[in-house]
Amino acid sequence: MNQNVYAAYIGIDWADRKHDIYLYDCTTGETEESVIGSQPDAIAAWVEGLRKRFGNGLLAVCLEQKRGPLIYALCQYENLALYPINPRTVANYRKAFQPSRAKSDPIDARILVELLQKHRDKIQAWQPESAQMRALRQWVEARRMLVGEKVRLTNRLTAALKNYYPQVLDWFEDKDTQVFCEFLEHYPTLKAAQAATESELTQFFRSHHVIRRSAITRRIEQIATSGIPLTEDPGIVEPMQWLVQTLIGQLKPLLLRLTELTLKIDQCFKALPDSDWFAALPGAGEHLAPRLLAAFGEERSRFDNAQQMMCYFGIAPVKESSGKKNWVHWRWSCPIFLRQTFVEWANQSRHHCAWAQVYYRMQRAKGNAHPAAMRSLAFKWIRILFRCWKNREAYDEAKYVAALKRKGSPIAELLVG
Repeated sequence: MNQNVYAAYIGIDWADRKHDIYLYDCTTGETEESVIGSQPDAIAAWVEGLRKRFGNGLLAVCLEQKRGPLIYALCQYENLALYPINPRTVANYRKAFQPSRAKSDPIDARILVELLQKHRDKIQAWQPESAQMRALRQWVEARRMLVGEKVRLTNRLTAALKNYYPQVLDWFEDKDTQVFCEFLEHYPTLKAAQAATESELTQFFRSHHVIRRSAITRRIEQIATSGIPLTEDPGIVEPMQWLVQTLIGQLKPLLLRLTELTLKIDQCFKALPDSDWFAALPGAGEHLAPRLLAAFGEERSRFDNAQQMMCYFGIAPVKESSGKKNWVHWRWSCPIFLRQTFVEWANQSRHHCAWAQVYYRMQRAKGNAHPAAMRSLAFKWIRILFRCWKNREAYDEAKYVAALKRKGSPIAELLVG
């Protein structure tokens, strides 16, 4: 896009209640400041005012948001070219020229315009991907957040049960299941469970899709031989029992919604063109394959090389030097969810990919801790997948291993051994 055709540069410092705006008119050189409300009607009225003033002229809008309500509201207008900038970039630019660290929203709006005017070669215009891809990205992030909520509720439930009913924790391996929740609803104490007959318990488990006879028999035997309650003090049991039932009331619907969400993600994922080869990646599975596809996206011009991608995802380390000192640390400013996606997948891949397991062991042998070894493996995977993604070619493990052998890689030597 030719950036010299803009009729105006606009910086928006957004907030929940209002947005501060700084506008530079490229024709007259005049500047102005204004404030608009954050309501959809206020934003629409402001854009319409710009259209009346500048006609069909293209306007460059710079804002500290790559996703969120403001950019969602503005991306629907064809006369606006959006330039998202990292808030930390704005903060550092402000500090460079204002050591006092004085800050105000109008100043930040002006700085956004300055950055766009003086450093626009370093700032990329926002290019929206397809609605399906944007939906997939929202779905997978929502699922990861809800999984975290499930873990939090399960941990609290476990902690409460340890205070009066610890035996039930041994009867069920998984605490984040409907059968566990409903068992606690039916049998809220050890005495209630022990009072149930064998046929009653068998019917309960079968009605909850526990089909293995050995699992049912084991649980019934454990219930019968669980001894006495930890405590019968009503000052402990009654409050804890109330808390457990409250937590179950939150956990059960969450588990149902997670099941629904997994189906939505699967449908959205399979409808996208690159889904087949992401699904075939070793260890990706039904949860990580959609996350990997969402991370790479469908706009292949976003990154020129694998190093750019690794820096953006937070996998590439940061090297610093000052005088005679040199040090390396991990990248602090990056999309945490994306970095987490690649590290989690790297960990899974080593259980399904021979060379990945060998590489991981080599890293551990060098003295790297498990997290560092995982990031190093993720670094290597991104270099491989970037080329596949750019060329629209599926990952071929046999082809990659053959390339390692041709280069005399120590990984290939250990694979042969």
